[in-house]
Amino acid sequence: MKKWDAFFKQRFGPLFLLTLIICSISFITRLILLIKSWQGLEFSALYFLGIFFIGLFYDLVVSCFFAIPVALYCWLINDSFFQKKWQRIPLFLLFFILIFIIVSVAGSEIVFWNEFNVRFNFIAVDYLVYTNEVLGNIEESYNMPLIISAVILITLLILFLVRNWLTLSQQSSMRFGKRTAGFLFFLLFPLAGYFLVNNHFKNISKNNYVNELGGNGIYEFGAAFWNNELDYNRFYLTNNDTANIKILRTQLQTTNAVFTNDPLSVDRVIQNDSAEKKWNVVLISVESLSADYLQYFGSKDNITPYLDSLIPYSLFFKNFYASGTRTVRGLEALSLGIPPTPGQSIVRRPNNENMFTMGSVLKSKGYDVNFIYGGNSFFDNMGYFFSHNGYTVLDKSDIPDSFVHHSTAWGIEDEAAYNFCLQQCDKSYKKGSLFFNHLMTISNHRPYTYPEGRIDIPSTSQTAQGGVKYTDYAIHKFLTDASKKPWFNNTVFVIVADHCSRSAGKTDLPVNRYHIPCFIFAPQLVKPVIEDRLASQIDLAPTLFGMMNINYTSRFLGFDLFRTPVERDRVFISTYQDMGFIKDNKLVILAPQKKITMFQPDFSTGNASQVSLSPELCKEAIAWYQGAGFLVKSGKYLFKK
Repeated sequence: MKKWDAFFKQRFGPLFLLTLIICSISFITRLILLIKSWQGLEFSALYFLGIFFIGLFYDLVVSCFFAIPVALYCWLINDSFFQKKWQRIPLFLLFFILIFIIVSVAGSEIVFWNEFNVRFNFIAVDYLVYTNEVLGNIEESYNMPLIISAVILITLLILFLVRNWLTLSQQSSMRFGKRTAGFLFFLLFPLAGYFLVNNHFKNISKNNYVNELGGNGIYEFGAAFWNNELDYNRFYLTNNDTANIKILRTQLQTTNAVFTNDPLSVDRVIQNDSAEKKWNVVLISVESLSADYLQYFGSKDNITPYLDSLIPYSLFFKNFYASGTRTVRGLEALSLGIPPTPGQSIVRRPNNENMFTMGSVLKSKGYDVNFIYGGNSFFDNMGYFFSHNGYTVLDKSDIPDSFVHHSTAWGIEDEAAYNFCLQQCDKSYKKGSLFFNHLMTISNHRPYTYPEGRIDIPSTSQTAQGGVKYTDYAIHKFLTDASKKPWFNNTVFVIVADHCSRSAGKTDLPVNRYHIPCFIFAPQLVKPVIEDRLASQIDLAPTLFGMMNINYTSRFLGFDLFRTPVERDRVFISTYQDMGFIKDNKLVILAPQKKITMFQPDFSTGNASQVSLSPELCKEAIAWYQGAGFLVKSGKYLFKK
């Protein structure tokens, strides 16, 4: 070991030591995964070399990121302190933490590979979102005290083996200027890794095992986090693209729709017999407004008195379902009219510009189109998505301080956002323009605080019931104020939730946790009806456009409900990885590892009992989900003027 001493006997020697440790652990992990995948590999010396050399490249990239805190330590500590024996304590502690993480990740990768035969991907990212469920499952499945003890023991063993090399750097000295130059030089490597490297370099073979083994789990986790997508064709049951689109075209066919000649698109010209109705539209997507908050659906809390009173005066969809469990999934469904695809919402993905949206259609019709949000639109990429898809984005930075009476970490209270929305409606009306304002609310979200004196539940109670009741109050005030405006009688108000307040249940996809209210309110324009047919968030845009007799070339995958036979009704519900399709009182669930199951769901409790598969329903479920992914990836869901 003496010949290595000179290599580590310098101020930044710990960086090289940490790199050696990470690459060694990664090599052992890769070797274990290779042995476990031996039967699925292609026997080629070139591929084996590629696995380990490309793997080493990714291991070095990961090492650069992990070495940043060590580099900071080596740079900032003066020689007089750095060379003291007691300085070994923080240095060893820092190494203990980093090695503990690396060893833990290595063990997790092996477990993950056993289940999915891939490196970390968005399923692993998903585990961070559903922390309670995942931790509960881990505690039930593994002896965690034993595993943690083993990881600590391995970490201490590694530290013991490298203890002499780690302390050698304390024998060196380096002036601050030279240390600064060394630190800045080191930073070039993580910066290059961030900007110049992607996870496609490892794809050297048609054999998935070869490509996955050449990667690094930590790097793949980061790539999945930023790219936010699971490849449907790779992880889910598939069918022929032409067959899928044929099914979709059949399901989307209406009497006023003529499909184009492209057999791999759903493009259809919507041509109505009567004139277009020049209505203004205000779409309010309400944060976390579950259907079961309403008295109409059985609530005894009386926290939505106004919304309940609005039902007899609205077109009210009593069996309306959200696509997902997060705001961005709801915004995706409402704006794009498309089923959810595995991974993160399209709102948060790269390359989501110039898509076919509700806003882009109305903008092409001469509407002023705004997305209004009382928080920072940078959150969840909302600002970027809407500003690149036909909308003008207006967030809390655009709302006058005089409108604001209360704010939280999420943003300003709903009243301020509604008053600002009224101002935008007035502005469009005065210049003679039709308007479409999509407003996303905030107040019905933790910490559930709001301006005092509005409702009989104090803001200081910080309860979900208070958040809901204030939301109800703010909507009431908004519509009351709007009713005094000259544009009110020519405006349609849509009130719909983005998702439910809770998503967990006894089953993977509890149907009742996706049930949300949807109102279309326009006293002078829309006849009040309680509509009981099954409807999805993705159906809202085409249904509203149908009510307005808008002529356009549609790419929506949602139904115009009043021109589509009731026997076609279906809804889509999802987590990040489980894709649910409900039709004919059956729930088909598509999951990674190409799994498919079917259940008889209880729409009231969310419970479900497994039943035998229906080939036709399974084929249709695949067509919707794989078809949606195909249309997005192939560029066939872009907006064309």
